[in-house]
Amino acid sequence: MSQSLINTEVKPFQATAFHNGEFVEVNEASLKGQWSVFFFYPADFTFVCPTELGDLADHYEELKSRGVEVYSVSTDTHFTHKAWHDTSETIGKIRFPMIGDPTGAITRNFGVMIEEAGLAERGTFVIDPEGKIQIIEINAGGIGRDASELVRKIKAAQYVAAHPGEVCPAKWKEGEETLAPSLDLVGKI
Repeated sequence: MSQSLINTEVKPFQATAFHNGEFVEVNEASLKGQWSVFFFYPADFTFVCPTELGDLADHYEELKSRGVEVYSVSTDTHFTHKAWHDTSETIGKIRFPMIGDPTGAITRNFGVMIEEAGLAERGTFVIDPEGKIQIIEINAGGIGRDASELVRKIKAAQYVAAHPGEVCPAKWKEGEETLAPSLDLVGKI
């Protein structure tokens, strides 16, 4: 990624997702008015990917209660997502849209395409209700992500968005003290 995508708008896209037993169309307008997570992973029917997606599925209701929609994305087709959903107990518990990106257009828009493999990096993007990217996390292929840490980061992003002039320090958890950046704090933390 040559330049940061933080605070940039999601580029236009059109895709088909497998969601709750149906194929649905998704585009950048689908993201407006709510918080969203784009959760890129290399491929269906693999090893680390189902552990991550299963963990995310276990946290989905909490995310939905916070006004967050999750979209998993790989360069597989929506048909492959359905087949995986229908045959894997872990993936069968997913209730969020599983976007197929067989052309790699969305994956490239987010800067997480592994060109020589035609697969996505393990990239997580949190998008605010205006369609701007607020959090980016990219892991190497062998390192799985932790959905509970993602939930913590989303809570912090939502808090900062709702409380201009405040910021969340390291390891901040909901209900803990925040900081109000000022000259008085310089050198005192």
